Amino acid sequence: MSHSDLSSTGLRAKLAALGPGILLATAAIGGSHIVASTQAGALFGWQLAWLILLVNVLKYPFFRFAVEYTLNHGENLLVGYQRKGRWYLRGFVLLNLIAAVVNTAGVLLLTASLLKYFLPWSLSLPVLCLLLLAVCLAILLAGQYKLLDQVSKWIMVLLTITTLVAAFIAWQNGPAAPVDYVGPSPWTLAALGFLVALMGWMPAPIEVSAINSLWLQQKQQQGSISKANGLFDLNLGYWSTTVLALVFLALGALVQFGSGQPIELAGAAYTEQFVGMYASTIGDWSTLLVAGVAFLCMFGTTITVLDGYARTLNESMTLLGVQKNANQRSYSYWLMAQAAAGFAVILFFKSALGPMLTFAMSLAFVTTPVFAWLNFSLMQQYKGTAHGISKAMQWWSWLGLTYLFGFALLFVIWWFIGR
Repeated sequence: MSHSDLSSTGLRAKLAALGPGILLATAAIGGSHIVASTQAGALFGWQLAWLILLVNVLKYPFFRFAVEYTLNHGENLLVGYQRKGRWYLRGFVLLNLIAAVVNTAGVLLLTASLLKYFLPWSLSLPVLCLLLLAVCLAILLAGQYKLLDQVSKWIMVLLTITTLVAAFIAWQNGPAAPVDYVGPSPWTLAALGFLVALMGWMPAPIEVSAINSLWLQQKQQQGSISKANGLFDLNLGYWSTTVLALVFLALGALVQFGSGQPIELAGAAYTEQFVGMYASTIGDWSTLLVAGVAFLCMFGTTITVLDGYARTLNESMTLLGVQKNANQRSYSYWLMAQAAAGFAVILFFKSALGPMLTFAMSLAFVTTPVFAWLNFSLMQQYKGTAHGISKAMQWWSWLGLTYLFGFALLFVIWWFIGR
């Protein structure tokens, strides 16, 4: 084997390929983890651990297809949607526009609620959101993908270390629940809304797969990436988010479950409660540690969400002929427009920000089957060819689609009839 062969398959090449999958993880570990996973543990103990694992497993093929398609064909998913039919791309853009604005507002709100722990003065949530937007936009407009790639890796390293330290401390201190405590059951119609919100952003909305495809295409400009190395990057990022989701559930189960205090369900209020209860359980010294873990989660999510959705909008509008080219200037325009729209939502709904976040997570789950089917149908075009899907992956996909469509339908029925 030649030196070039070794360099393309060895550890150095795998590490060099890291980036898009780490960005995916950074985008994923946010509201789904610091809010939904920890709330699941706080409300129901360990009962929902298998559901978190299941939804991560069932969504995996549709994220994998984005990487395989980009590496196999040298083009991003959005081009694939357009090749399949113009209405496929238009449908994606319509849903993606809504998701971009709502999700930007949701993650920005959560990040701002945690920023106050590190500021010596008191500021309102809208002002904190504006400060965060300014920082994120400065990073993205100054360095774009290269700087984002570097920042995300540091965020993931620090996040993983601090989260594991916090979980170890909680484990050493033992559960807050009395030995004979029996918690409520999540398997009721009343809890269906919570379950759907939990699964909506777990590990991330599936439209993020298209964003990951664009990140991968951008990464390829720095050097060739083999299929094996591209999938290594995806798998490392994706399954890391799964493990960390279970760690956050453990934090909620150990610190809050059975503690006797009511659990806040509004996202921003819950992050504050979680930090406060953790400090009361372990000690005041842990306040900044836990707040730091939560803030790293949400800051990483906010900056990747801003960049990712702006990229998809920029590319989509070019493919649809709304603008001539997808370049630095047009990216900047879409980034600024997305940031402004997300901030406007926060200002408009400032009296109901908690329900807005729940709506964002629920919307993500209801649209998940559509995005999943788009990715699956795109890959099915190559059935029987070298770029087709294996039989095992087809069965995995059908199982995932059945589950996602079935649960989404149940939720819609419950929303309109049984709520």
